Amino acid sequence: MKKIRGISGSTLKIIAIISMLVDHTGAVLLSRILKHNPQGLVYKVDFSFTYINEMLQSGFTGQVYVAYMIMRDVIGRLAFPIYCFLLVEGFEKTHNRLRYAGRLFVFALLSEIPFDLAFYGKLSDFTGQNVFFTLFLGFMMMWGMKKIEELPGSLWVKWAGMGVCFLASAYTAEKIFCDYGAHGIIAIVLLFLLRRNRSGQIIAGCAAFLYEVTAPLAFVFVAWYNGRRGMKLKFIFYVFYPLHLMILYALAEVFFS
Repeated sequence: MKKIRGISGSTLKIIAIISMLVDHTGAVLLSRILKHNPQGLVYKVDFSFTYINEMLQSGFTGQVYVAYMIMRDVIGRLAFPIYCFLLVEGFEKTHNRLRYAGRLFVFALLSEIPFDLAFYGKLSDFTGQNVFFTLFLGFMMMWGMKKIEELPGSLWVKWAGMGVCFLASAYTAEKIFCDYGAHGIIAIVLLFLLRRNRSGQIIAGCAAFLYEVTAPLAFVFVAWYNGRRGMKLKFIFYVFYPLHLMILYALAEVFFS
């Protein structure tokens, strides 16, 4: 059999999961150490050699702080752009969009308590909602746009309708405080509109995530995507997301309470 170059969708998914795990480990565990640090460090994103060297020389807390920055602001920023790209791919290739949307919504609900415990230390907190809600809103936006695209009529009317779908999704994401909020919806809509132009997707995706300096690096992996599904890992992200949050919360309570 001829070998297909590049990386499959399952490989992209694994890269995103590892990135997310590193990000959340820093956010849930290392943040507990830094929360009561005696040096009174003020968080800022500064990757200059001088600043990093200063932190490394300042002792244990400074070293933890550098690890925290790398985990959250470098490695951890790769996950969400990849998930946005895979969401668009999944929307285009799924045979049952209703089931796909339902799965996203169900796991958004199931993940909310683990998310709130891990990041807010409460069973319920409405100041932020987990990323499944963002992906669900993005999926519903794409579905609405696709339906409008298929309708007969003026191109301008179609674009107006698609604009309404986008604005409704972005507004809802901000209103219910979804993870990434409107920024996430903007990224998804750009990747969706350019879904037949991989180069355009990569450029637009990088632009959509410029507010997070290292996030555009995720599209290096997207550029190598070969369009194949790879291993059957349909449910791994769905189960892994709430499970790893619960484990990180439990570890934080055991070791850092």
